[in-house]
Amino acid sequence: MNNNRLYLDYNATAPVLVEAREAALAAMALNGNPSSVHAEGRDARAVVESARGDIAALIGARPQEIIFTSGGTEANILALHGARTGPLIVSAIEHDSVLVAAKSCGRTLHICPVLPNGVLDMEALDVLLDQMDAPPLVSVMLANNETGVIQPISAITERVHGKGGLMHCDAVQAGGRLPISVHELGVDLLTLSGHKMGALKGAGVLWARGSVVITAQATGGGQELGRRSGTENVPGIASFGAAARIAMETAEKTSHLADLRDMLESGLAAITSEGTVFGQDAPRLCNTVSVRMPGLAAETQVMSFDLEGIAISAGSACSSGKVRPSHVLEAMGVSHEASSQAIRVSLGPETTKEDVSRFLAAWEKIYVRHKRRMAVS
Repeated sequence: MNNNRLYLDYNATAPVLVEAREAALAAMALNGNPSSVHAEGRDARAVVESARGDIAALIGARPQEIIFTSGGTEANILALHGARTGPLIVSAIEHDSVLVAAKSCGRTLHICPVLPNGVLDMEALDVLLDQMDAPPLVSVMLANNETGVIQPISAITERVHGKGGLMHCDAVQAGGRLPISVHELGVDLLTLSGHKMGALKGAGVLWARGSVVITAQATGGGQELGRRSGTENVPGIASFGAAARIAMETAEKTSHLADLRDMLESGLAAITSEGTVFGQDAPRLCNTVSVRMPGLAAETQVMSFDLEGIAISAGSACSSGKVRPSHVLEAMGVSHEASSQAIRVSLGPETTKEDVSRFLAAWEKIYVRHKRRMAVS
């Protein structure tokens, strides 16, 4: 890898932390299956349970409420398919893993719209809740993966519980970037993903409140207290536990990211008034910028930045490399054309002012070159 490259795609995946890598390597040296009762198996089980405790501590939960999965996608599927309840209500800006799971579980589905700033339309939610003929399961993400917009989860949960429903929250993008307390949020189910926090890819978590019954979707082995069968990914889980510990110890290290995000957005405004930043007037993650470069397709921008040695993305990174117009932005009322011209820049703890300046110089270069081509054509 070229050491001169600049990585600004933390929302897709965070670089693996040194501590997480070391924890994974130590786990790889263990021979036992964590379900085996001999000494080697007990050693592997100890690693899994230690990580379970660390992740539970990160969100203020009990270890026995943590269910390990292969990632955030599986955890979301387990929440929507495994929590047996009535109709479903999901927000229009959810990750595809929630939207597709909601459509495929065989229950009545209602989509709740968002306001132009990307925040859930609470009045529309109230109307939907009043229409329910049975207690619903509602799924709303804590922070959006494309815009960084943060949702008022505790207020949403209060409404849902007032109708006897269950509340699921996809907190994948918030893990390690926002303080998370399942008790303050009031939710019943919550999803996390290790690789968004600097762990290895392939380990996720569904937290389920003790009173919530989860029906396993992967069956046959009885692992995870019968809620998810399959031998646990011990190295991935070990790295997830290490990343959770680091997140608790170094939360203050992300406080400078809001200043860098504001510096980036001010720099864009100084280059041109045509660049639109989406969700700017809503509470957002301190590291995320969704911006449109008018007239230039997002896919072309991603490739142009890549040639400049800068890694950014267009919308979600979970579409097998496909660049599509953003359903998140279109749900916010952004036109199909404009949404297809938006890129996402996501900063990380190691991002510096110099990195932001380099990105702005590249953005201006790409923008000016595009404007010149348009003038000639």
